[in-house]
Amino acid sequence: MDRLDNTIRPYAWGSTTAIPELLGVAPSGEPQAEMWMGAHPGAPSRTARGTLVEVIEADPERELGAVAVAKFGPRLPFLLKILAAGAPLSLQVHPDLAQAKEGYEDEERRGIPVDAGHRNYKDANHKPELICALTEFDGLCGFRDPNQAAELLAGLGVDSLKPYVDLLHAHPEDAALREVLTAVLSADPEEMARTVTEAAAACARLGGEYAPYADIAHHYPGDPGVIAAMLLNYVRLQPGEALFLGAGIPHAYLSGLGVEIMANSDNVLRCGLTPKHVDVPELLRIVRFEAADPGVLRPEASPDGEEVYETPIDEFRLSRYVLPEGGAAHDLTRPTPQILLCTAGSIRAGEHELSPGQSVFVPAGEKAEVSGTGTVFRATVIV
Repeated sequence: MDRLDNTIRPYAWGSTTAIPELLGVAPSGEPQAEMWMGAHPGAPSRTARGTLVEVIEADPERELGAVAVAKFGPRLPFLLKILAAGAPLSLQVHPDLAQAKEGYEDEERRGIPVDAGHRNYKDANHKPELICALTEFDGLCGFRDPNQAAELLAGLGVDSLKPYVDLLHAHPEDAALREVLTAVLSADPEEMARTVTEAAAACARLGGEYAPYADIAHHYPGDPGVIAAMLLNYVRLQPGEALFLGAGIPHAYLSGLGVEIMANSDNVLRCGLTPKHVDVPELLRIVRFEAADPGVLRPEASPDGEEVYETPIDEFRLSRYVLPEGGAAHDLTRPTPQILLCTAGSIRAGEHELSPGQSVFVPAGEKAEVSGTGTVFRATVIV
């Protein structure tokens, strides 16, 4: 079992206080957005044996287990993060596995450098993800019913939004959503900036259900993503609740602290709320234009105290144990690789004492016993 030394990514949208408060350290004054736990080459966790990438490459079957290697290849299939949003993240969507492979191969054939700003596909993998709230956590997830979106836009009283309201009323669901998103992202930038400015002022004046969009517009003035965001479901998670984001589902995290797990990929198609490249034609190919309830997940408890967040994919499995004072130890030994993350209290994992924000990597089949008082998240795979 290896204690992990993890990198904190200083993205501009990160909170300046949430991760330092979790770790019990003084804030640096700089944004701290994500702490990465895993073997992603961009910021692999470090161990006493080297980086987790180096440890796994040296003996994949020993670290990951033969069954996991046969199913996923000689790499850790997931990336675990602590995510701290102090400002809204970009509005985005992820491809499915077939789309990712096709897009990656196409950009490779065209010779687009993998670090180019206009490159869409950094790898050939899909990127389903799950976010579990540690604090109240606000986000956008999936399309609203078009009639509800039309009502929200109409309530602003902005004349230049009326054509979008009419489109949302006049077409079948998928066509309505596709046409409006296409129109918003393809509009003349100066005209759209004026529309967004007027809509933002109305949101600030009206408050209530419009308040989140006023805040988004404050961070991204004039961005067409502000209007696109109003087509999506607004969700507020309570601690312990989660969202699963599958392929093609537009989403954005707005504020809060959470544990995030995802397939090990960097593939993101952006819809707005960003200065980065927005490839509208490719985005429209990937987005699933269907209205749906965001589907807030609550963990399913098992007799041994494990609370599992059920998802339809195999690259990751996230669960947690809430350990009461004086409770029995739990044997977490599995034939698959694991990362154990403490988020509250004091947890003993093997020979390691973990405080909030600290984590360990457990090779496949290695004895893994946890005890103490607090909360520990368990990340592994399904084989």
